[in-house]
Amino acid sequence: MRLLRALGAAAPVVLALLALLALSGCATQTGAGRDAPALPRTERERDDLIKAAQQILVERCLARRGLSLKGAVGERPEDGTDDVADRRLQGALFGRGRTELSITLATGYTVKAHTDGCLAAAQRELYGDERRWFRAQVVVNNLRAEAGLRLKGDPDHRAAHGRWVHCVTPDHGPRPERPDPAVAARCDRESGLGAVRARLEPALLDQVRAERRDQLTTYRQLRTRALHRAADLYAERTVPENREKGSTPS
Repeated sequence: MRLLRALGAAAPVVLALLALLALSGCATQTGAGRDAPALPRTERERDDLIKAAQQILVERCLARRGLSLKGAVGERPEDGTDDVADRRLQGALFGRGRTELSITLATGYTVKAHTDGCLAAAQRELYGDERRWFRAQVVVNNLRAEAGLRLKGDPDHRAAHGRWVHCVTPDHGPRPERPDPAVAARCDRESGLGAVRARLEPALLDQVRAERRDQLTTYRQLRTRALHRAADLYAERTVPENREKGSTPS
């Protein structure tokens, strides 16, 4: 239910983003004669706009199926009476049956997703091509993990990590699963692990990004599409209201 809680918690974000767009400036005229809604200026605000639009689309999709996120967030009864309703909502939200999308990353992890849930429908509306978006965003979101895997295989890093392990291991007893933070920081310095990491990580990340350039390009293109579609969604929600009030676009 963690994603349900996240979607429920996003409701204030929707309102905040609508207010933000309303204050972000006048629309600009496009070549087709249609006003293009102004976009948020910062990347954080743009991310929030896309998330807010996705929530709106998910809620519309659920409503068409006679379902709602309201009441699905928070504490659940312990008597099992809501189990059937929960399963129905989960299926409508995430999809059912065998997963249609799958990608195995360089790290060895496999990520899967459905194409028949309301989340998938919202992503198709925003990004246009759900399969391309799924692959691109999974790869891009795991670039640091891929670089981290290469870091662990570097000889200098392996040697420094060995010294670090020796440093944090008590003279009598096994190595602690989670060393004291102060001890770990001291051993980072004494073993040289911190310095090796600082030297290698940026270069390895740049290397991974260069090798995944096509996926990064796809990610940026589809995200830009989603951003404009999210802004259009805001305009579609507010233009009828403005007309009712007799206001005119600036």
